[in-house]
Amino acid sequence: MEPSRLVLYTNRKSPPCRAVKLTARALGIELVEKEMTLLRGDKLMEEFLKVNPQQTIPVLDDSGIVITASHAIMIYLVCKYGRDDGLYPSELVRRARVHTALHLEAGVIFSRLSFLFEPVIYSGKSYFHSDRIEHIRKAYRLLEDSLVDQYMVGESLTIADFSCISSIATLVGVVPLDESKFPKISAWMRRMQELPYYEEANGTGAIELAEFVLGKKEANASQFL
Repeated sequence: MEPSRLVLYTNRKSPPCRAVKLTARALGIELVEKEMTLLRGDKLMEEFLKVNPQQTIPVLDDSGIVITASHAIMIYLVCKYGRDDGLYPSELVRRARVHTALHLEAGVIFSRLSFLFEPVIYSGKSYFHSDRIEHIRKAYRLLEDSLVDQYMVGESLTIADFSCISSIATLVGVVPLDESKFPKISAWMRRMQELPYYEEANGTGAIELAEFVLGKKEANASQFL
């Protein structure tokens, strides 16, 4: 099916938004991207509130059909516009494994990213809690142990890879990844970075978020000098 006018309310730093963009690029879908800050004074806020009163991104508006939450959006795009089921397999076991990886991303990787970043971004903290850094390293270990094949689910790319790489690509810029301890993650990341659309859809935004958080941490620290 040819896509209708697809509007994505997004932010290039946001991992869930970048996961959706990776999916769209893999499908060859053109999105009308509306960059949001979600801050007071955002000129798109009035329009956005009509689409999603919860004020969360990403949000997809497919000619009046509104889908929220990155995993739901990715599944919707593949099921409606994908030429095949490669990115979201119809075979029951592989689909179950995709969902397992999506839960790992949402429940462990992204949630621990938020747990680490939010005190610095929103509460003015000038340091990362050591226990939270350790939680990130434990998340790396869980991901390393999950990577038994070339990709998150077998030998081919799925939306699980897009979801996981969106958070991991930022985290490694803040909590460095020891390649000797996590060789599977390192190799998987290199494979993901070879995708022709990777840098535009994910790489640049991932670095921007890491730099933003580190810069915020330094700015918070300078207030106490």
